[in-house]
Amino acid sequence: MFSKILIANRGEIAVRIIKTCRRMGIKTVVVYSEADADSMAVEMADEAVFIGGAPASESYLVQDKIVDAVRQTRAEAVHPGFGFLSENASFARRLAAEGIVFIGPNPHAIEAMGDKIESKKFAAKANVSVVPGHVGEIDDTAHAVKISEEIGYPVMIKASAGGGGKGIRVAWNRKDVEEGFPAVRAEAKASFGDDRIFIEKFIESPRHIEIQVLGDKHGNVVHLFERECSIQRRNQKVIEEAPSPLLDEKTRKAMGDQAVALAKAVQYDSAGTVEFVAGQDKSFFFLEMNTRLQVEHPVTEMITGVDLVEQMIRSAYGEKLPFAQKDLKINGWAMESRIYAEDPYRGFLPSIGRLVRYSPPPEGDTPYGFVRNDAGVREGDEISMFYDPMISKLSTWGKTRDAAIDAMGRALEDFHIEGLGQNIPFLAAVMDQKRFRSGKLSTNYIKDEFPDGFQGLPPTDGQRDLMEAVAIYMQSLLALRLRPGEQPREDWTVVAGVHKRHVKAMLTPDGLLVQNGGPDVKLTRVGWRPGQAQFRGALNGQDFTCVVKPAAEGFIIRHRATTLHVLVLTPRSAELHQKLPPKKAADTSKMVLSPMPGLVVSIDVAAGQAVRTGEVVAVLEAMKMQNILRAERDGTVKAVSVKAGDSVAADEVLVEFA
Repeated sequence: MFSKILIANRGEIAVRIIKTCRRMGIKTVVVYSEADADSMAVEMADEAVFIGGAPASESYLVQDKIVDAVRQTRAEAVHPGFGFLSENASFARRLAAEGIVFIGPNPHAIEAMGDKIESKKFAAKANVSVVPGHVGEIDDTAHAVKISEEIGYPVMIKASAGGGGKGIRVAWNRKDVEEGFPAVRAEAKASFGDDRIFIEKFIESPRHIEIQVLGDKHGNVVHLFERECSIQRRNQKVIEEAPSPLLDEKTRKAMGDQAVALAKAVQYDSAGTVEFVAGQDKSFFFLEMNTRLQVEHPVTEMITGVDLVEQMIRSAYGEKLPFAQKDLKINGWAMESRIYAEDPYRGFLPSIGRLVRYSPPPEGDTPYGFVRNDAGVREGDEISMFYDPMISKLSTWGKTRDAAIDAMGRALEDFHIEGLGQNIPFLAAVMDQKRFRSGKLSTNYIKDEFPDGFQGLPPTDGQRDLMEAVAIYMQSLLALRLRPGEQPREDWTVVAGVHKRHVKAMLTPDGLLVQNGGPDVKLTRVGWRPGQAQFRGALNGQDFTCVVKPAAEGFIIRHRATTLHVLVLTPRSAELHQKLPPKKAADTSKMVLSPMPGLVVSIDVAAGQAVRTGEVVAVLEAMKMQNILRAERDGTVKAVSVKAGDSVAADEVLVEFA
């Protein structure tokens, strides 16, 4: 077996590979950029080599620097993780020429299936049905428009070397192509060092189902069943699960057999994923193949018990697969939620900054299910604008799908992050939705269920009881600290959002008893003290965790996807509070504000210029994604506050109208 492996990647996947290597007794080397000098991966690896500036084009995408690091450390093999150089056939060949083992598929397989254009051609020759589209390279925007109109709208513009939701746009008309094609090309160049683009028909309301395959260098290939990845936003997977609630055994076998046949045809000899578009009627056809480890591989590992990273290493070393297809079985159900640095309340725009607080749920067997959290960050780390916005991947396992979903809901409650926007409330909302629990999914799910964006969910009656009890307990405890020995007040008026009611609340030896006109509410097993950001307890015997923080008045309390401002007042204070005038919001109607922290790519207007509604005002880049800002009304530009190349903060004024 290898004695030392270099990991040509960063973040959580680098940490993930290190963990398996430690278990196998293999030493590890990580390469790192300026932005990752103090990263968790650098801390965990046996050795670390600096390879350049923060942009991937100056570090993780530079083959010479990776090879130099291998020579310097005398590593025997390179694991590319996912993204960056993981699907680059020239890199695999370069390593082979240097006598270094590439822990991934052979270059022929990468070229045949990893390249999105070549994979379409190969699949067509192999009589595999593919999504209708143009599988040749596209010269320029005019050529892209011509092809799109021949295929028929809507179309999907995709980077040939793309992956992870990067370098992809849906175009519904000519204007979308004219704007989307150059943006996709720019993202592809920045993310993958390859700006080739192809266009295919966009199929509405499909399901995204993929088959995990695993091969060795002796001609053996198996599949490890499917993952459903239909919950996507902007073509970026958000929630994945294994197995799929759509498939029956017949369809599962048919998809698995086709994936294995395709892999064998290219002599596939590592971990890879064959992706399919599936209809609600269980029809399916080939979409593409990712010739690398997938981000969502943990759910497959949890239902099969197979460590895919270990098998990749063993296959690269020349070992045979230790199992045949008949040996693999599905055990239970696994769910994965991607925790992203983004603000769901602001259109899911990227949110960069420092993890002031980072407290993931306990891992392993818990009272609510098995929990796994794949992360490459710690409290105090910074989420950089130069890389993907993923903070961690939270996975849960249960004997049934409902059990896995219930476990995910509770694990999300226990996950606490402060310092930047994150999508935990949104993920919790999906877990609580009847449609999601029913398994009636599609790639349009988020757009269908949240057509106006995400603003949280209204409280259920149970959540209102919970938040009131938590607020009363905190208020009572703080009052006792200020006036020790004084008899706690029992009569309160609680204002929770727009609701107000009078309650009687009594502290008990194990918590609080609240009488609000309905059944008594009992708060027990309380785990909180002043200053803590999470409040743990049980409401009527049901365990919960919520996020709490003091406001100018009362408390801000969030439970799952619901956030309320709760005031606990004396009856007289409640009367006076009603007389206070509401605070007026600042008027920003004549300003274009930066919706996120990022880098200004271009400013497309100038002072004195007349602008029409919908015209492009500026383009911002964050997390390798370009975002187009448009004028929301007709007007004349009064002032431009920034220029191309400037870094801007969220809510910073970019352009002001007269």
